[in-house]
Amino acid sequence: MKKSSYVREVLIKYKNMPIQVKASLWFLICSFLQQGISVLTTPIFTRLLNSSEYGKFNVFNSWLGIVTIIITLNLSAGVYNQAIVKFEDQKKELASTFQGLNLVLVIFWTANYLIFREYFNELFSLSTKQILAMICMIWTTAVFNFWAAEQKVNYQYKYLVIISIFTSVLKPALGIFLVLNSTDKVTARILGLCIVELIAYTGLFFSQMFRGKKFFLKTFWIYGLKFNIPLIPHYLSQIVLSSADRIMISKIQGNSFAGLYSLAYSLSFIMTLFNTALMSTMSPWIYKKIKNKRISDIAPIAYVSLETIAIVNLILIAFAPEAIRIFAPKEYYNAIWVIPPVAMSVFFVFCYDLFAKFSFYHGKTIFIMCASVVGAVLNVILNDICIRKFGYIAAGYTTLICYIAYSLCHYYFMNKVCKKYCDNVKPYNAKTILSITVEFMIIGFLLMFTYKNIYIRYIFVLILVIFFYKKGIIKNMIDKIKTIRD
Repeated sequence: MKKSSYVREVLIKYKNMPIQVKASLWFLICSFLQQGISVLTTPIFTRLLNSSEYGKFNVFNSWLGIVTIIITLNLSAGVYNQAIVKFEDQKKELASTFQGLNLVLVIFWTANYLIFREYFNELFSLSTKQILAMICMIWTTAVFNFWAAEQKVNYQYKYLVIISIFTSVLKPALGIFLVLNSTDKVTARILGLCIVELIAYTGLFFSQMFRGKKFFLKTFWIYGLKFNIPLIPHYLSQIVLSSADRIMISKIQGNSFAGLYSLAYSLSFIMTLFNTALMSTMSPWIYKKIKNKRISDIAPIAYVSLETIAIVNLILIAFAPEAIRIFAPKEYYNAIWVIPPVAMSVFFVFCYDLFAKFSFYHGKTIFIMCASVVGAVLNVILNDICIRKFGYIAAGYTTLICYIAYSLCHYYFMNKVCKKYCDNVKPYNAKTILSITVEFMIIGFLLMFTYKNIYIRYIFVLILVIFFYKKGIIKNMIDKIKTIRD
């Protein structure tokens, strides 16, 4: 009775939620679902593909991110999300014309690829079939993003949830089937994704085109191109920062080492799910504090959030050897040494997001672009030097160094913005952030040094757990985060 009464109470609360809250909840669930199923199927694919094949597939994904921005100009991201609010009375026409512009760009670049096919195949180290599948996925993903953005603005979450569940389940299922029944396992894995997206997303293109009835509107095409073209360096820099290491490892050391690095990188960046979940709660709250010039309210919550993200990543670092054993066979085990620096990078991803909020709010996109370009250029230079000299594990440390530099740039620009727009109030105390960061990194590296002795590692973890419990750190974090209000 108690259980059924509790369930009934939860259902009543859910029904009484405002549509905006319900929609936000389901959009977050969709994000976790898509990432979660991808993570859960990793142990299957690391056993169906050897480390070289797994490396090739992840290099494909890295190129996919870069080529997407070049082909589509990332129209389905920044400009469309902004325009759909700005031109609210013309949402249908906006959607169909942006779909039209996106299709023209895809056709233009497909024609260019077919003319210079041999050059591009050699540049990407991919086959014609793989690159054509990539272009197809670039189109279908953009189609889905245009449609999903409209659903989110209108708080229409039901169809989005259904399609997300359908694709999240079918992609790995078809992928497993094709890989098991193919000699070219990498292409089979790629085609599994491509086919599902074609089936699930093509109808969305025709749906928006039918409702908008406009393939071309000069005003919207010019608006989209003028807004997004200047942001291309920022978008490309972000992708380079997160993907260049895998491409460069593949070129310098081979696909097998790229596979080892990719597994460790993917496992470490699972923790960005926590970043996303926490920041989705904090973002509206932070923007309201900036708007109301109550900057000093942000720091206490920000410090606790940083401590939370630090602890979550320390858990991964502590159990990295066990995680690798679960997610991959023995040939991947050496990847444990990549996890600590990359997991620490996730902490700095959260840091820069906290700092960048001020530049975003006040529209200082030039600062955002500068920070991104600095991080990306530094990443490529350090990777080229360090991978050649020290091997693929060094890429984990270049990633960490670059995200530290990225965070420092955003911290510097945040202070410039606050000096001009926030009465020179500094949102955070540098010493406090430095203290949290240094403690986190020291504990992380100490845990890494215990990897060769499981008993020492477990004793160290136990000491940390007792320390955190005695100090009431976890409870304090939860209580602080609960205080976030509109």
